[in-house]
Amino acid sequence: MTDRVYLYDSTLRDGAQARGVDFTLADKQAIARELDKLGIDMIEGGWPGANPGDDMFFASLPKLKTATLTAFGMTRRAGRSAENDPGLAALLGSGAPGICLVGKAWANQVEKALGISKAENLRMVSESLELIVKKKRQALFDAEHFFDGYKSNPAFALEVVKAAYEAGCRWVVLCDTNGGSLPHEIERIVDEVAKHIPGTHLGIHCHNDTENAVANSLAAVRAGVRQVQGTLNGVGERCGNANLISIIPNLMLKMGFKTGIAKEKLVHLTEVSHMLDDRLSRTSNAHAAYVGSAAFAHKGGLHVSAMAKDSTSYEHINPKLVGNTRTILVSDKAGKSNIIDRLTQMGIKLASDHPKIAELVSEVKHRETQGYAYEGAEASFELLARRMLGEVPEFFTVQKFRVLDERRWNAKRQLVTVSEATIKLVVNEEELMTVAEGIGPVNALDVALRKALMRHHPKVKDITLTDYKVRILTPHEATRALTRVMIESRDAKGRVWNTIGVSANIIDASFDALHDSITYKLLIDK
Repeated sequence: MTDRVYLYDSTLRDGAQARGVDFTLADKQAIARELDKLGIDMIEGGWPGANPGDDMFFASLPKLKTATLTAFGMTRRAGRSAENDPGLAALLGSGAPGICLVGKAWANQVEKALGISKAENLRMVSESLELIVKKKRQALFDAEHFFDGYKSNPAFALEVVKAAYEAGCRWVVLCDTNGGSLPHEIERIVDEVAKHIPGTHLGIHCHNDTENAVANSLAAVRAGVRQVQGTLNGVGERCGNANLISIIPNLMLKMGFKTGIAKEKLVHLTEVSHMLDDRLSRTSNAHAAYVGSAAFAHKGGLHVSAMAKDSTSYEHINPKLVGNTRTILVSDKAGKSNIIDRLTQMGIKLASDHPKIAELVSEVKHRETQGYAYEGAEASFELLARRMLGEVPEFFTVQKFRVLDERRWNAKRQLVTVSEATIKLVVNEEELMTVAEGIGPVNALDVALRKALMRHHPKVKDITLTDYKVRILTPHEATRALTRVMIESRDAKGRVWNTIGVSANIIDASFDALHDSITYKLLIDK
């Protein structure tokens, strides 16, 4: 059996079925190019004729260097010939070199959902695939609900996939369509199928409804299949699809299989994962295996201290292999090792017995008892550390600020709320006062502060506040509760940083986080 496993990505079709996902043409083209660059073998572009978006994509296919683009559709309809079926005609006219047809492999669905005989279903599969092969396209067959079909009627399920293979199909793909199977079932059934169809022609397509899609895919590979289908980040309908982002390193780094991805390109895995999230305007899952920002994050001081001597005990791979990095978190559980390692990452080298180390550890722990959480606000921690070391210039000094909210009926009898912020500050010994309106008090403060700073620090215009989170820390105090505000910022260079503010006054907490955000931008650009 070959040790080469082929990767088939269906993000552009399966992924598009996820709630809240709506790819534009530009999205689909960009994602296809990134998948091709990474080294994915086959990329499913969509279903020609199913919707205008897919039609537009196949009308303007991106140029791919190595990947094979496939079009997805279904076998001919009952009572028609393959040559006269409009669905197959659309697939053949799509320009895609690969065509994947879906057909029923569950006898119960054939007779009840389709209302046809099992014999007619077998003819639909054979004749449709024979036409695809005749037209010299790479043919794939998705055996829908294969595992459920096999459990209820193994003889018929086998007949369906054998008909596809005998029709000249390159890949016969066994689908766990409702995601209900478990790894031991997948491995046992695939092992039985591989006695009839060579594993070099078998694929696996799993959904994640029991959180087993990755495990099921790997179990199928163990049993002999040599094509794995999935999506980036596991995006897909219901609970999602098998996640290629974790399947790929598992196959290559854990199981020793070769794929179309060169080891030197595996370092782009984190980048590709985050690229999809950016396209979907989603926050990346910090706890995603291999590629999440927390995947190699360490919080306990004991772990950090031990890692200085042996990192392999606490990290299952070198994070650099998949383009990720180790992160040492700073929290109330932090010891000197955490602080020293985090300072080193910031470019600050201090001896372990430096008095500022113990002082900083004590200050972090004290602040976290007050509600601060520096493990998620790295920029505020860096400012805290550098201020203690005297390394943060006084870019500006806020003397006072005031925020007014006015809620009223306008001339059109519409209820509107307008926030107005007034800020008095000193910049380079010049006293300034600015007034600005905004949508809400934080926006008004942001606009007023940047307006005052623009002449002396023009780079503040590059800052975009990309996220604003509020957490109530003492809910038992109701409207007097202590509030934590986290702000995520991004600049024109794509740098992202997080800052924090804590106060019983939400405006104060927001302003502190905003103040840190702008100060950090000025510091890194200094």
